Amino acid sequence: MITTSVRQLVDPVVAAVIGNTTEVWLKEELFQRTGSFKPRGALSVMLDLDAAALERGVTGVSAGNHAISLAYSAKIMGTTARVVMPKTANPYRIQVCRELGADVELVENVHVAFTRVREIADQEGRTFVHPYEGPKTALGTASVGVEFIDQVRAAGAELDAVIVASGGGGLSGGIACAVKQMSPATRVYVIEPEGADTMRRSFDAGSPQSIEAVRTIADSLGAPRAEPYSFALNRRYVDDVILVSDDEIRDAMKLMFRAAKLVVEPAGAAALAGLMYPLREPLRGQRVGVVVCGANIDVTTFAALIA
Repeated sequence: MITTSVRQLVDPVVAAVIGNTTEVWLKEELFQRTGSFKPRGALSVMLDLDAAALERGVTGVSAGNHAISLAYSAKIMGTTARVVMPKTANPYRIQVCRELGADVELVENVHVAFTRVREIADQEGRTFVHPYEGPKTALGTASVGVEFIDQVRAAGAELDAVIVASGGGGLSGGIACAVKQMSPATRVYVIEPEGADTMRRSFDAGSPQSIEAVRTIADSLGAPRAEPYSFALNRRYVDDVILVSDDEIRDAMKLMFRAAKLVVEPAGAAALAGLMYPLREPLRGQRVGVVVCGANIDVTTFAALIA
């Protein structure tokens, strides 16, 4: 795991789209090991495993980024990983998992994947490393928030708001908790795709909720349900959960490519989409931190999405 870069995004097209009085600061988690923030949580969990547990190995479920991070973490810790992925997962991510040494099992959808991974844990004694739930996972993702506040302060500034995308809420819960401890006045906004609105439904209901299916190009954000621990963190520390459309995410991918020179997956552009559209006016004239959470996408898929 590494400390990722932070930079202020200054570009005429950004000013035209978002407003020339709003400062945009990027936390570039796409440059984390494995191309997303996910090793922060996976390693936080796995560093607590004893020798016997490491000998048995780990297992996990993911549309890609967590699976890749689990394969990577297992490799550097000298153990094995067996990951379950929906068959709709991007072939590039499946390939990367296998290149890192993971045993990949493909199943019908993410709901089946969660059932299957628990069977593997029971049958093989592997530790199930959840993609977004639990205190150790949140402790790992909180390091993103700590770094972000520290790095912007080192540049002589304070963030008025932080925007972060959410799948199951592990990243957003950890970041929000850290940000609110370090800078209580900084607001934290969670962005979800309209077709995977687990956290928005959970906020509305006041308890963890599920979705029937994932219907978004941002498959990395397609958690089938919210879980109690991560939901509680988000509920306590997040100011609001905002939805964006797939077309808005595509626009954000284009802006990220043009202005920041970054090729990101849809999930990695979701936070920027939130600033470009529903949060543009509420945050006008403020200093806003945007978490760029990942970039595990192949060239063909990227080109097709933004065409």
